[in-house]
Amino acid sequence: MTAGQRGRDMTHDGRPARLPPRVVRTTKDCLPGRALRIMSDEQQDLPPYDLERLRAASYPERIRLVCRMWLYQINATPVPIYIGYVVKIALLFVGGWWFFCTFTPGMGSPADFTSWAFTSIAFQKAVLWALTYEGLGFGCSTGPMTGRFIPPIGGLLHFLRPATTKLPYFPGLPVIGGTRRTVLDVALYAVIQIAAFYALTRAEITPALLTPIIILLPILGFSDKTVFLATRGEHYYTALVCIWCMASGPAWIAGSKMVWVAIWFWAATSKLNGHFPGVICVMLTNSPFIPAAFHRKLYKNFPDDLRPSRLAATIAHFGTVVEYTFPMVLLASAGGPATPWALLVMVSFHSFIAGNFPMGMPVEWTVAMVYGGFFLFGFNGGIPLAALGSTPLLLMFLIVMVVLIPLYGNFYPSRVSFLMSMRYYAGNWAYSVWLFRKGCERKLDRLVKAIPLLRDQLERIVPEPEMVDMAIAMQPSFRLAHLHGRVLHWVLPRAADDLDEYEWMDGEMVAGLALGWNFGDGHLHFSQLLEAIQEQCEFDEGELRVIMVESQPLFGDANAWVIADAARGVIDEGQVPVQDYIELQPWPTGAHAEALLPDRAR
Repeated sequence: MTAGQRGRDMTHDGRPARLPPRVVRTTKDCLPGRALRIMSDEQQDLPPYDLERLRAASYPERIRLVCRMWLYQINATPVPIYIGYVVKIALLFVGGWWFFCTFTPGMGSPADFTSWAFTSIAFQKAVLWALTYEGLGFGCSTGPMTGRFIPPIGGLLHFLRPATTKLPYFPGLPVIGGTRRTVLDVALYAVIQIAAFYALTRAEITPALLTPIIILLPILGFSDKTVFLATRGEHYYTALVCIWCMASGPAWIAGSKMVWVAIWFWAATSKLNGHFPGVICVMLTNSPFIPAAFHRKLYKNFPDDLRPSRLAATIAHFGTVVEYTFPMVLLASAGGPATPWALLVMVSFHSFIAGNFPMGMPVEWTVAMVYGGFFLFGFNGGIPLAALGSTPLLLMFLIVMVVLIPLYGNFYPSRVSFLMSMRYYAGNWAYSVWLFRKGCERKLDRLVKAIPLLRDQLERIVPEPEMVDMAIAMQPSFRLAHLHGRVLHWVLPRAADDLDEYEWMDGEMVAGLALGWNFGDGHLHFSQLLEAIQEQCEFDEGELRVIMVESQPLFGDANAWVIADAARGVIDEGQVPVQDYIELQPWPTGAHAEALLPDRAR
């Protein structure tokens, strides 16, 4: 089927048109009482599709094929990869916390787990270890599901290497405003890690032990905001400041409660839009543990109409209500009879997320949220938020970190990291697509970096070149599977005259190799990174075009987008109303498909 035919088979808004059915009559079909078997032409054309067909297809048709392959899960992540993540979390994250707890006398015995695991010192070490673990690069930005095969981590391999690319909070500022990591940056990072490990191996956590981390991490964050985000500053650093105030009595526990509740509240708030049902489709389809038959029920008419079904929307809305409700019950019950039930719902909620292994792998975060929920609301439920009244400075700090910044970031997402805004896995993120004229991506080799290009990594572990080419060809599918990816139907034709001349690289992959860390924050691979890369790689005009799409503001109605050429700067910009794309298919159809053909009218 050609792109033109494909366009005629779709309505103007991307919905499948009524195709004339092909009635198949066999001897069995004509038996009395047997219904005729009717199938559309498109339903017979199911994945997998071979590489030669992808290469021969027009650009819009190729997008259709790779999207159908991904959503049909022909290219599902192998189960051993998931097992590897489970082993890493159990041995390194949970095992590391247990190891550091053994430095405190009377703690660490597996046989006596319940007597020490929910003590104050155990929680304090859990928060500090989580911050350190993520800052080293072992957490949510590791392994194949984040585009890292060899090596499986960035983090310390990048942050300890001078001359690697960084993103200063105030570009151009003396000493800390450059785009290349200095010896001072490396030293600050090393001191923070050494201070963290020293504190973890002490019998108890004291404010004095935490002071170097509390002071130096924000300073390093101004020099390279990636490091602060990598440590999950909005969560673990904020909780660590609460622990730092332990001398004020139970206020540090009340403050930590405020952090946990804020995360649940803002994460639920970020789902108040039309994007989240699409996330449910992607997350459950990507899971190896959900039956294929159930996958198909997540779409309106699988495989022809891959918009989220009513079932997907129901799951999404139910999850949002649950995420709003159980934190409020935990707060209101104050350790009373309703607390165990709310904790059970909390465990079920986070188990659902972790069990489906969402892309980006924030599984350690879900473990920390569950553990913190038990410690804060189960074992210390009687401590009210009002206890923060004894430490007004901590209360003011928390109001800024977990109330004002997320509030501002939800209404003005272009100005705040989606992590600091606590706009988590809701399908409404800023993102970018980097289009390299074929062969020009090799200029990225001029960067000092710890992570090679994705193709180079795959070629080390995949013996067949065709499989590597197929993996590279599949890159657009994940982005377009989310509803906000449909914005690209308008923008891609404006980015280049002939997209067949370009290789698509998601901004997440670019940030991963250039910055050593990526976790869904599109702002990390927007204009500031493009300028830093252009400074080092010197792309000529037309060799690199970057599409940057901003997320939908809370109660907003459109996504802003920008197209920039590495050499020329911004070449186009605009907005796409959400209502214009929310009913479209993942692949371009009709006029959108025609606009992507190289021989379209100029």
